[in-house]
Amino acid sequence: MTTDPPAYGAPSSSAVTRRSYDAVAERYAVEIAGELDAKPLDRALLDTFVELTSDGPVVDVGCGPGHATAYLAGRGARALGVDLSPAMCAVGHRGTALPFAAADMTVLPVRSGAAAGILCWYAVIHLDEAGRHRAYAEFARVLRPGGHVLVAFHVSDMDTRPGQATHLTEWWDRRVDLTFRFLDPEAETAALARAGLTLVARLDRAPHPGAEHPSRRTYLLARRTPTAVPGPS
Repeated sequence: MTTDPPAYGAPSSSAVTRRSYDAVAERYAVEIAGELDAKPLDRALLDTFVELTSDGPVVDVGCGPGHATAYLAGRGARALGVDLSPAMCAVGHRGTALPFAAADMTVLPVRSGAAAGILCWYAVIHLDEAGRHRAYAEFARVLRPGGHVLVAFHVSDMDTRPGQATHLTEWWDRRVDLTFRFLDPEAETAALARAGLTLVARLDRAPHPGAEHPSRRTYLLARRTPTAVPGPS
């Protein structure tokens, strides 16, 4: 089976996603500003992540307006926010005074082995399978040996099963073009492993009623496989 190539001059999927999040950045920041207050398991995972990565900087990839970035920093982490959307980064920096950078998660502006941890919550859901594989390989490149990555994604809701997707064309009265993928935890665990990121822990949870989209979610904590220590010559 073959598919036609995109028309000449058609925007890439990352450009479309960037433009969509630029359009809703200000409203998005208002809507999710206090969402962690109603999510005790999320806070516990973030606290654990901070403890595991206390020996170096952490990168919040797909950070949006930086609410989780700020939480990490508030717990003592040296946190950098990275998001595809420049508008999200501007909102995040204005609201937190933390450093932010606009970049694609498959090409992070971070040198190899520089990060003790990577947080990526609900951002890989906008990538197709090949894109997620590239992102996981990039996470492994950026992490130091033994560093940790914490990835979160939607698994299913009343209408959508793992492997399926929903598409949004309007959000808060703004035109957008966003695909939200619901992912299979086993497949994502395997993809992380292929990138050299070994599963440490997995949490599956039901939605918090009234606090978020009513989807089941999975959190994967993985560790970059340490490089072998050479023996005596």
